Amino acid sequence: MTKNPTRTPIARRFKGKVALVTGGTNGIGYAIALELLREGATVAVTGLPADVAGGRAAFAAAGFSPLIRAGDMADETFCRRVVSDVLKLHGRIDCLVNNAFSFIAKGLDAAREDFERSFNVGPFAFALLTQLVAEPMKKQGGGAIVNVSSISAWIAQPNRWTYNTAKGAVAQLTRCAALDLAPHKIRVNSVSPGWIWTREVDKAAGGDRAKFDPIWGQFHMLGRMGHPVEIAGPVLFLLSNDASFITGTDLPVDGGYNGLGPEGLGQNTKIAGSK
Repeated sequence: MTKNPTRTPIARRFKGKVALVTGGTNGIGYAIALELLREGATVAVTGLPADVAGGRAAFAAAGFSPLIRAGDMADETFCRRVVSDVLKLHGRIDCLVNNAFSFIAKGLDAAREDFERSFNVGPFAFALLTQLVAEPMKKQGGGAIVNVSSISAWIAQPNRWTYNTAKGAVAQLTRCAALDLAPHKIRVNSVSPGWIWTREVDKAAGGDRAKFDPIWGQFHMLGRMGHPVEIAGPVLFLLSNDASFITGTDLPVDGGYNGLGPEGLGQNTKIAGSK
């Protein structure tokens, strides 16, 4: 199993840039925020109240103290206050990463409230944050937005009506927002992670990564699960000037998950004519 891979930051690539990362106190959001800080950005993050103390301690241990706002992305008032706070403090927002999401996996048993929660924290908040940063980005001459989608936006999975439908909406929101914001030099893209060692996945594995990494890894061409920092690198690429001609697209960061056929990794497949 690959343990906590690291990436080498591109020196000060985001110096002078201001970034807002939702759900940035743990998991993928934390990794993205940390890498932006390492590359010189001024960063603000949001997190659920229960996660803020741990997130602040993790950033401090890494030598950083970003602006952290505690709240629920399903709360429109909170979303508006966060953007207002960042603009008051820093005068601009160059990069937005819509990452916070609610993992509710239900199918036939899903209640209306389950769908509402999935959409309110996910695509509805993504859309609202995009609307709120669009005007300041227009005035400053452009910006970049990355939405964290999922492989679940593109495939059917059992008992996943809620989560997969909400992630599917993120994919379409990304394309439509990219079209409308392109004249203002605001790029909008998304990334679709495969199975990543986040808190929810670790909980499902009972903390035993060594056991479950090869089991769940067999769904990926690379034969292993991914790590949050491996999502951060591609997100920073899409936010950077290196992706200046990329918008309205989704970047799969899935270890080959969506390209894998029914034969899987092929260990148990006998090719016709072979001995």
